[in-house]
Amino acid sequence: MATRRPRPRSMDPIELGFNPRPPVPWLGPLLLLSTGIRALLAILFGAYLDKRELQNSLPGDVIQEPGTDGELWLDYVADLGDGFNSTYSVAYLLAQPELELDGQTLPRGQVLVMGGDQVYPTASAPDYEDRCKGPYTAAMPCPPSAAPQPTLYAVPGNHDWYDGLTAFLRLFARQRDASLGGWRTKQSRSYFAVKLPADWWLLALDEQFGAYVDDPQLNYFEAAAREFGPDDKIILAVPEPSWVKAALEKNSEGYDAVDYFIRTIIAPTGARVRLMLSGDLHHYARYSGVDRELVTCGGGGAYLYPTHELPDEITVPPPDTLSRRSSQSRPYHLTAAYPDKPTSRRLGWGVFGRLPTRNAGFATLIGGLQTLLMLSMAGIATQQRNETGLRLFSIPLVTMLVVTLLGAAFFAKPPTAVGKRSLRHWFLGGGHGLAQIALAALGTWLWLMTPFPDWPWPFSLLIALAVYGPLAGLVGSQLVALYLLIAGRFGVNINELYAGQGIDDVKSFLRLHIAADGALTVYPVAVDRICREWRPNPTAPDERPWLEPAQSLVYRAADKPFVLR
Repeated sequence: MATRRPRPRSMDPIELGFNPRPPVPWLGPLLLLSTGIRALLAILFGAYLDKRELQNSLPGDVIQEPGTDGELWLDYVADLGDGFNSTYSVAYLLAQPELELDGQTLPRGQVLVMGGDQVYPTASAPDYEDRCKGPYTAAMPCPPSAAPQPTLYAVPGNHDWYDGLTAFLRLFARQRDASLGGWRTKQSRSYFAVKLPADWWLLALDEQFGAYVDDPQLNYFEAAAREFGPDDKIILAVPEPSWVKAALEKNSEGYDAVDYFIRTIIAPTGARVRLMLSGDLHHYARYSGVDRELVTCGGGGAYLYPTHELPDEITVPPPDTLSRRSSQSRPYHLTAAYPDKPTSRRLGWGVFGRLPTRNAGFATLIGGLQTLLMLSMAGIATQQRNETGLRLFSIPLVTMLVVTLLGAAFFAKPPTAVGKRSLRHWFLGGGHGLAQIALAALGTWLWLMTPFPDWPWPFSLLIALAVYGPLAGLVGSQLVALYLLIAGRFGVNINELYAGQGIDDVKSFLRLHIAADGALTVYPVAVDRICREWRPNPTAPDERPWLEPAQSLVYRAADKPFVLR
């Protein structure tokens, strides 16, 4: 075990051992560019970066979690590695010895499962340290003295895969110093099978961007399945809720890999998948079927993703799948969602205030684009092409118009987005581009009414950059916000509408209890408002969190508890 750090007396990163990061500005131009390139490279060259084949040489034993007296408490959290305040608020609650929920006492999980995307925006050792390991270490610095050390398992999501799982495996599958704060890590691969009490099993898949389940992974689970019996029940953790994304993205093949796994590995044993868990979509949603619950719970720290676009009914597997064989399609209905649909829809209107304040770089980019368009139009309008300064902006006007239209069209459907580009993407994107051009024309008219165009070079340009640019950026970003709100009604740029806001409240996680009689009870927990002020607690016992809330941190039930047998 690593040498224990002294308890910090301040929020100084040197004392904490990590740097508490602000939320990711998801519409920042440089971030969009770098993340898009990494995502594209990971998708294009994923097969060459795939380390799952190499994991066949690592230990592949089934892990045992017997619990206490035939019972076990298990926590599930996903999409957690974003801003410190939201990530640590959830980590703090998970680390508490117990939570009181609607009059019931829920002990801390003896097992913690991180369900994917443990870091944002891309995987790297420093980002894991600051956005995942650091906050969770601060929440539970060492194992509890009055109970066995809890265990931690992690499922890789798409953001964990952007470096080919290098940093993920170093953190969660290491053999030396196999711990993260007070949690012990046991897995040796990016996927695992854990035998739980009362004939329950926890299986976690690594799908690598939903592409396929590799042969070594299938062989591992085939060996584990030899221990399954007809009375066994399965909790299946997967990186993304492909059951609902197949409907949202009109991608009938999205569920094929999971269905193949269930149909070929689990079904022949007679065991039943009673619960499927996933993150990836940053909210809580539960779809109920005849014999299975499908739960998305990605509220561990990342920005809120809406629920009002979720279909009330889905069919799993999709009946129009191109797979030559599939399981019998069954209907599922949306039983609960957090936030509820009216709240989710209302939160979308916050884009006007949050987009420019949470994404200053994006507003600056819009301001720069509007300034270039205005100067180009002004140069044409005044016919002063013999002036060097204006000539620089009058010549590329057609180019600027084309760039604006194409940029808006591609913004409506980025190349890395899943699904096909349709007519509505071109129509809405093109309309947005024309609106930005119309705004530039209005700005040009107003600019020409001022004395600034008559000022000598380069003073007119400096005034345009210093005065016009920031104002145009603010107005242009509001136009983008209006576009996102309208496009969202047509199912376009839903992610950007909420990512641009970076809503760090409305968080959720799960606490599960396996009773000795075999009943599995799931308690969904909601955090309506995270804590944003923390105070060090240097004199507390070693196992207590380093940082305590300096303001109220209230939690409640996100959904009524549900029981599976």
